[in-house]
Amino acid sequence: MREADRVETGRWLERHGLTGAEPTPLLATRLAVRRRARIADSLLLAGFLIGAALAHVSGRATSFWMPLLVVVLLSGQWLLGRWVRRADQRAGAQLSRRVAHPVQLGWRAVLGRPYAVFTVASFAAALVLAVSVLPGADPVLRYGAIVVLIGLTGAGAGTILQLRQVLASPAVAEDEVSLTADVVMRVEDVRALVTPSLVWTLPAIFLYGTSFGWWNVVALALVVVGAVVLGLLQHRTACVGAAARQALAAR
Repeated sequence: MREADRVETGRWLERHGLTGAEPTPLLATRLAVRRRARIADSLLLAGFLIGAALAHVSGRATSFWMPLLVVVLLSGQWLLGRWVRRADQRAGAQLSRRVAHPVQLGWRAVLGRPYAVFTVASFAAALVLAVSVLPGADPVLRYGAIVVLIGLTGAGAGTILQLRQVLASPAVAEDEVSLTADVVMRVEDVRALVTPSLVWTLPAIFLYGTSFGWWNVVALALVVVGAVVLGLLQHRTACVGAAARQALAAR
C-alpha cells in the first residue's frame, strides 16, 4: 500500500469516527477506486456542459447531438458505477475469510427517508416543468422539453438500478471494523448517487426557447432551491458515519 493511500485512508477513517481502525490494503483499494470514479464523473458532467454549450452556439440545439450527449453522459455514469461494484467484487474475492451482514440492509437504513423524499421531489419538479412547456408553440422549447424528459427517464432508471446494486451487493469485509467501513461506504455511495446534479442541470440547459420566459426562472429556481435544501439536509440529518452505525444497530 502506497504511503499516499495510507494517509488518505487514515483521514477517511478519522472523518467517519473510525479512529481505532488501522488503514488496510482492502480499504485503501476500495477508496482509491471511488476517488477515481468521482473524478471521472465530474469530468463527464463537465464535458456534457461544454458539449451542450457548443451545440447552442453552433445552432445545433435541435439536432441529434443534444439527446446523444444525454445518452453518453448516462451511459458513462452507469459504467462508472459498474466499475466500482466490480472492483469491490474483486477485492472481496481476495479475502481469506469474509463476514456478511446478518440481514439485508434496506434503503431506509442506508439512504434514509429524508434523502429519498428529496430525490423524488427533485425528479418530480423537473418532470412537471418539462411537461408543462410541451403544449407551447415554440418548437425549440418543445424539443428541449422532450430531451429533458428522455434524460430524466434515463437518469431515474439508472439511479434505481444502481441503488439496488449497492444495497444488494454482499459485504466486502473480513472483521467487524471492515464491516462498519463497508456500511459507511454504502451510505456515501447512495448519497452521492441520489444527489440530483443532472436533474438540476437538464432543465436549466435545454428549456431555454427562442425567448426568455417563466420556464427559465423556474429552471434556475430548481437549482437554487435544490442546492439550499440539500445543504440543509446534509446539515440536519445524521452524518455518514452516524447513519452507518444506525443502520448496523437496526439489523
